[in-house]
Amino acid sequence: MAIDIRRLLDLIIKEDGSDIHLSVGIRPRIRIHGRMKDVQVEPLVEEDTVEMMKAIAPQRNMLEFKEKGTTDFAYPYSEQARFRVSCYRARGKVGLALRLLPNRILSFEQIGLPDQVRELLHRPRGLMLVTGPTGSGKTTTLATMVNYLNENFDHHIVTIEDPLEYFHDSLKAIITQREIGSDVGSFPEAMRRVLRMDPDVILLGEMRDRETITTAITAAETGHLVLATLHTTGAARTVDRIIDQFPPDQQEQIRVQLSVSMIAVISQVLMPRDDVLGRIAGFEVMIMNSAIENHIRKNETFKITSAIQTNRNRGMILLDEHLWSLFRDGRISKEETLLKSQNPIEMKKRLDYLDLGGGGASEKDGGDDDGGNDDRGTIGGLFQRKK
Repeated sequence: MAIDIRRLLDLIIKEDGSDIHLSVGIRPRIRIHGRMKDVQVEPLVEEDTVEMMKAIAPQRNMLEFKEKGTTDFAYPYSEQARFRVSCYRARGKVGLALRLLPNRILSFEQIGLPDQVRELLHRPRGLMLVTGPTGSGKTTTLATMVNYLNENFDHHIVTIEDPLEYFHDSLKAIITQREIGSDVGSFPEAMRRVLRMDPDVILLGEMRDRETITTAITAAETGHLVLATLHTTGAARTVDRIIDQFPPDQQEQIRVQLSVSMIAVISQVLMPRDDVLGRIAGFEVMIMNSAIENHIRKNETFKITSAIQTNRNRGMILLDEHLWSLFRDGRISKEETLLKSQNPIEMKKRLDYLDLGGGGASEKDGGDDDGGNDDRGTIGGLFQRKK
């Protein structure tokens, strides 16, 4: 009989982990403070992952999985927690990845967001993008922003997500949360309909395609504050990614629209802390000004980095500068600084120049207590396969 998935969910909650990975042929692995740990059970067989999926997936998602080979949904686990679940087929076998969603919304200070970001939420219109790789905390950042708006403005906030991850109660604002698949068919469909709902703020879980991007930019131009995400790192790359979604004959028009509708790009990465247990975010903040507007219109996005660097007094900061600051304070390791850097060659030069022994930033071995060289380590020796 398969391992009971509920025991794995209990374990990740107890260990303050973030993700569970379940694949045929290996032990379950749990990510704790950014690092993988093996659960001490026998390697999973195909029956295990199939039964785990059936135990938690809604019927409509089972049908989607059968048709498409992948499905995503949110799974409420009693009253303890909620998980974002991705079920997929790989090499013909079922695998699962589960993300533990925080059960409370964090403050700006807890996340480490600069104060300037809070001020941007007072804008009546425009496009604000939160970008970063998968697992960098974009959804958590957006939830914090929505909560701030909810507490302080009498807006109608409409969120479009796949799946819903944070639940918001209407406070000063009215919040309408729509889930792709159950409430509306797709992101483009949701964006076409949302403008008829009298929104003040639109949260778009992901700008996945050209039609969604076009509608989001139009909404930002026509008097709405639009918060959205992209899987990019860095402000310049984000602008390029949006423009590259369009054919060459439309790109000049999109550059002009972006230059007048975009108000900020907040790019973030998430890293294991080197001083205490936990993780910490690194940020790049680009706030639109006349110089950056001009660079976007003229297709000179390569100059955006320099514009951010020369406008630190306006609250802008480059990701590499923030990473350097975190490293010098001893909060992240040299390895993480290099790994997450936008310009690793230049960062390596800075790190090599710094006298690590006397510079106030120290490297910690970060090794596990299992005595081996495998950084994963193991946890959870309570599990045994049921006969």
